[in-house]
Amino acid sequence: MSAYTYQSLRDEAYEANMEIPRRGLAIYTWGNVSAFDPDKGIFAIKPSGVAYDKLRPELLVVLDLDGNVADGKYNPSSDMETHRVLYRSFSGIRGITHTHSTYAVAWAQARKAVPVFGTTHADHGAGEIPCTEIMDEEAVKNNYELETGNLIVNTFRKQGKDPLHMPMILVAGHGPFTWGDSAAKSVYHGAVLEEVCRMALLTLSLNPEAAPLPEHIIHKHWERKHGPNAYYGQK
Repeated sequence: MSAYTYQSLRDEAYEANMEIPRRGLAIYTWGNVSAFDPDKGIFAIKPSGVAYDKLRPELLVVLDLDGNVADGKYNPSSDMETHRVLYRSFSGIRGITHTHSTYAVAWAQARKAVPVFGTTHADHGAGEIPCTEIMDEEAVKNNYELETGNLIVNTFRKQGKDPLHMPMILVAGHGPFTWGDSAAKSVYHGAVLEEVCRMALLTLSLNPEAAPLPEHIIHKHWERKHGPNAYYGQK
């Protein structure tokens, strides 16, 4: 394929990456977004260590799901292997975002899942936001970024969560990963996650004994936006 074939995928990934600094989700080079084309089995991702004010669509790297570079002369994001694992494992996702946003990282460093304290959270995630266990030494020595992806996938499997109903996770000691049906949606979920984490921390600062919402309210708010009879928004 020619480089031109990849242009729309690069453009999608580029625009999503530029949302990270616009939304204040990362400083310097502390984040990356990828966009996935399931028909071709390829994804475009931010190059490693390139600052956002230097980023251009043509700099993004295109890879297949085996991690082979299909097009591009730069090294892909160091988190590329994590993205690759998630695309292989979570059917239906077409974009992935990783940041080091402040409040989400704080919860990840505390190694705590985020309870559903309010309807803002329930509107965007059907249950508490999971946090992985800390990665063990053997996994770190093996292939850290690939094992990060495996850790995320295994956490969802162990907890019986649907990644399409809970499009976000905290990696213990590290930070957040979010995904969606497009690269733009994955960044949207990254911004939502950061705000929900901030709200949760403020809730606990006001009331350390705050209880999660009752399940019937959580269910109602999720279903009204995402269920088969959803009525939020315009048809």
